[in-house]
Amino acid sequence: MKQVAGAKEKLFTPYQVLLILILTVLQFTHALDFMIISPLGAMLIRLLDITPAQFGFVVSAYTFSAGIAGILIASIADRFDRKKLLIFFYSGFIVGTFLCGLAPTYELLLAARVIAGAFGGVLFAVTLTIIGDVFPPQVRGRVMGLVQMSFSVSQIAGIPIGLYIANNWGWHMPFMIIGGLGIVMLLVVAKWVRPIDGHLQAATKRGYHALAHLQNVVSMRPHLIAFGVTALLSITGFIVIPYMSTFIVHNVGIQETQLPILYLVAGMTGLIISPLAGRLSDSIGAYKVYFAASIVLIGAILVFTNLSHTTLLVTACVNVGLMIGIMGRMAPAMALLTSVPSQQDRGTFMSINSSVQQIAAGLAAVLGGLIVQQQADGSLAGFGTLGYISAIVVVAGMAGLYVVQRYVAQKNTALANT
Repeated sequence: MKQVAGAKEKLFTPYQVLLILILTVLQFTHALDFMIISPLGAMLIRLLDITPAQFGFVVSAYTFSAGIAGILIASIADRFDRKKLLIFFYSGFIVGTFLCGLAPTYELLLAARVIAGAFGGVLFAVTLTIIGDVFPPQVRGRVMGLVQMSFSVSQIAGIPIGLYIANNWGWHMPFMIIGGLGIVMLLVVAKWVRPIDGHLQAATKRGYHALAHLQNVVSMRPHLIAFGVTALLSITGFIVIPYMSTFIVHNVGIQETQLPILYLVAGMTGLIISPLAGRLSDSIGAYKVYFAASIVLIGAILVFTNLSHTTLLVTACVNVGLMIGIMGRMAPAMALLTSVPSQQDRGTFMSINSSVQQIAAGLAAVLGGLIVQQQADGSLAGFGTLGYISAIVVVAGMAGLYVVQRYVAQKNTALANT
C-alpha cells in the first residue's frame, strides 16, 4: 500500500478496506463470545449455583487454553499462509462457541470454554499478524483503531442484545447466535480474503527450522519486554472485569435488567474513542495517546472499584471513564507491539504474545476470584483491593511500553536509512 500526500489519493485500496471490514466483523464475533461471559456472571452464578471463584475459572479456562494453544502453534506459525491459519482457527472457534451454547452444566461449560479459547486466542494473534503484514507502520494505529471498534460494537449491540436474549430465552442462546454468524463469516473469509504469504519467501531464503526460529524469537530482549507489557495490559483489566456485573448488581444496587444500558453507554463511548485513538496514534504518536488514556484509566478504575449504592447515571458516567481508558490504550499499544518483530518473525511473535496475554488474563481472573469474597447478601468484599492492584499494574505498563516505543522508533529510523 502506498500512503500519499495528494488530496485525491486514497489512504487504503478497496481490497484493504474490505479486509479491514472482514477482520473487524471476525473480531466482533470473537470479542462478543469472549466478553459475553462477564456480563452473564451474575446470572450464571445464580443459575448454575456456583461461587465467584468457580466463575473465575470459567473465564480463566478460556484464557489458559488460549495461552497454551498459542505456545504450541508458535514454532510453526510462520510456516503457513496467514489466510489458511485464519480459516483453521476460526473454524475451531465456531465449534467451541456452539458447544458453549449446548453445555447443560458448569463442568461442560468449563470444557466448552477450553475449546473455544484454544482456537479463539490464536485467532486473535493471527488477525494482528495479518494487520502487521498488510499495513505499514504509518497507518497501523488507524487500522488497529478501526478493527478494535469491534469490541465497542459488541458492547453497543452485541452484549445488550445478548443479555436481552439470555434473559428471555436462556443463557445458551447468545452462543448459538454467535456461532451462526461465525459460519457466515467463515464463508466470507474463504471467498474474499487473498492469500497472505509474503513472509514465506523470506523464510525460504534463510531456511526455516521451527525450534531454532522459536528460540530466536523468545530470546530477543525487545521481544521479552513486549511480552511483559502485554501481560501487564491483560492483568489490568482481567483482575476486575470478570466480577464487574456481580459488583454492579449487588454492591452498587443496579438491577440485572439494567445492565444492558450500562454496556450500551460504554460501547458507544468505545465506538468513538477507538478510531480516534488510532488516528491520534498515527498523527501525534502512539505512546502519547497511551499515556493519556492510562492516566484516565487509573482515576476511573479507582473510583469504580470503590463505588457503593448509587444511581444508574453515576455508574454509567464512571463506566464511560473506564472505556475511555481501556479503548484509548488498545490501538496505540497494539500498533507499537506489532511493530516490534520483523515480518518473517511476526506470526511466531504474535502467537507467543497472544499466549502471554491469555495466560496473564487467566491468572488475573483467578487471583481476583481469590481476593473477592461474596457475602451472604450477594455483595463482594475486597473489590476495592482489585482496583488498587490494577492501578499499580497500569503504571508499570506505562513504563514498559515507553521502552518498547523507543525500540520501535530506533528500528524504524534504521530501516529508513538503509
